[in-house]
Amino acid sequence: MSFFSFGQSAEIDVILNDAETRKKAEHKTEDGKKDKYFLFYDGETVSGKVNVTLKNPGKRLEHQGIKIEFVGQIELYYDRGNHHEFVSLVKDLARPGEITQSQTFDFEFTHVEKPYESYTGQNVKLRYFLRATVIRRLNDISKELDIVVHTLSTYPELNSSIKMEVGIEDCLHIEFEYNKSKYHLKDVIVGKIYFLLVRIKIKHMEIDIIKRETTGTGPSVYHENDTIAKYEIMDGAPVRGKARACTVGPLAPEAPLLNRLRLFIAGESIPIRLFLAGYDLTPTMRDINKKFSVRYYLNLVLIDEEERRYFKQQEITLWRKGDVVRKSMSHQAVVASQRFEGSAA
Repeated sequence: MSFFSFGQSAEIDVILNDAETRKKAEHKTEDGKKDKYFLFYDGETVSGKVNVTLKNPGKRLEHQGIKIEFVGQIELYYDRGNHHEFVSLVKDLARPGEITQSQTFDFEFTHVEKPYESYTGQNVKLRYFLRATVIRRLNDISKELDIVVHTLSTYPELNSSIKMEVGIEDCLHIEFEYNKSKYHLKDVIVGKIYFLLVRIKIKHMEIDIIKRETTGTGPSVYHENDTIAKYEIMDGAPVRGKARACTVGPLAPEAPLLNRLRLFIAGESIPIRLFLAGYDLTPTMRDINKKFSVRYYLNLVLIDEEERRYFKQQEITLWRKGDVVRKSMSHQAVVASQRFEGSAA
């Protein structure tokens, strides 16, 4: 990035010390595309170099100081003028003076606290970045480097099953049960639907995974619902003793052949296996810095032949499995994860 002013100008580059070996992760940008960024975890040290390259060698560059910042920031799209910083660390690299030739400055932020996961949604963005600045009287010269942070969790000790009912008096009584209420991002949702009473003609039945993003507080609360996945369960009411094949959404390749191809309705119950891998999911985020939340729901939808729709919704908790990423984690990140486990026990 180039910045120009009267007389001398310069370019700034921020380079991480472990840029060649550090893992990268895909992350969605505001325009919906995905880019790769350097991946960090809570407690890891962030270190590197700031290169200040003069555009006109031989001419001096006067400045009021050179600094680098590590920032964790929340931006609400309906209030773009205000950035809410929850992490703000500053290192001074040079005192006020002048530069007569290109220079390199080392920096290190030790065991940086990164309490929240990076997130880009419909109305909010949570980002972490490094910002190097050459302070000048008229116009500063700066450069930002975004990174991505993943938060690690451990297997929840309490993970009760989900049992719900859908009913219309004397017409419909359905119970459905899922094996647990908390799932890691690569997990499989296993459940079963029981038809206890069916006196209406069911035309279609599906289960949706819905992400609900909530931003703001009080009267200025915004809700955005996004259907992440749809799973068709059946088309037509179940018949005792007769099997009917039902296609479902994309399934993991390691699943048994029978489960990869189809589900079967046997008698008055339907088994369900929903594979979460492959979908754009984040961990559940509740009341992040009192600015926003991201929650996930399983939504059961039934449609009868008269196009009447019946709904039943249940919240589930999603979390990022720490054991998966430990293989590529630095020692600092392992220590931070163990500290998290100790506090959660």
